[in-house]
Amino acid sequence: MLNIAILDDYGRVALESADWSILPAGSRITVFDRHLSEDEAAVALAPFDVLCAMRERTAFPRSLIARLPNLKLILMVGRALANLDTAAATEHGVILVHSDFARPAFAAVSNATPELAWGLVIASVRHIARADRGLRAGGWQDTIGVILAGKTLGLLGLGRIGRRMAEYGRVFGMDVIAWSQNLTDEAATAVGARRVDKDTLFAQADVLSIHLILSGRTRGLVTARELGLMKPTAHLVNTSRGPIVEESALIAALRDGRLAGAGLDVFDAEPLPTDHPLRSLDSVTLTPHLGYNTRETMKAFYGDMPEAIAAFAARAPIRVANPDVSARTR
Repeated sequence: MLNIAILDDYGRVALESADWSILPAGSRITVFDRHLSEDEAAVALAPFDVLCAMRERTAFPRSLIARLPNLKLILMVGRALANLDTAAATEHGVILVHSDFARPAFAAVSNATPELAWGLVIASVRHIARADRGLRAGGWQDTIGVILAGKTLGLLGLGRIGRRMAEYGRVFGMDVIAWSQNLTDEAATAVGARRVDKDTLFAQADVLSIHLILSGRTRGLVTARELGLMKPTAHLVNTSRGPIVEESALIAALRDGRLAGAGLDVFDAEPLPTDHPLRSLDSVTLTPHLGYNTRETMKAFYGDMPEAIAAFAARAPIRVANPDVSARTR
């Protein structure tokens, strides 16, 4: 019998998002619908053979993997997880299985994050979250927004999501500029954007939206210096990863009025601590890492997990991300 844990199912949609009936007879599934700290996870997950991870919601450092004596298989969404110690998993004989991106269900998920990002753009420049809070508290109009048409959209990164954002910006009548370390004039022009240097991007953008993966060269890429180049009327939107922006510098710029506002879906620490200063800033629109969190996306993410678990149970694992994993000995 396989003892299976589905982790961080905040929306409680995992069981309806895949056909779990194909699992071997006697398999037992337990769903965890809240985030577990490492110490909580070490206790709660100790009995399980299989863990179904949802992106990077739960971290799997060496210290946690070493405390899970029964663990044999981790299902990952994506080809790898930045917060999973692959070497430790391999040394402990834990097989890592990645998603099947050839499945048709994955075709639609690329729209999820840019749609949310554009929602944050509008919410930030029109103060929608603040207006909603005020209205519910008995108030009425107490702020004023701006029109996007004729303004400049700056894209930090022009990959798959950035290119979609460029399309949205053009539809809204915005001038679109972009920068990333390897961006060419030709690639920018192909999507109706104009490549500029990094300083110009920050200085000219009325809305600066971030669309880079988190890596060694992008961590801390946006510092107090870059934020200081921005107009005091500008808004920053981040749906990529929190650590790309120096959080303390962003908070200071917002508190001091050196930025008009921000729309943030990602943070250095997730879930965002209840006493975090971002929660108290009226000029910030916050969402709890909803970028990929749609019904269509979850069906794609969970949809191929039962197949992979069944293959593992049949001793023929598929889509193995760490092929050097040794045979399970403990």
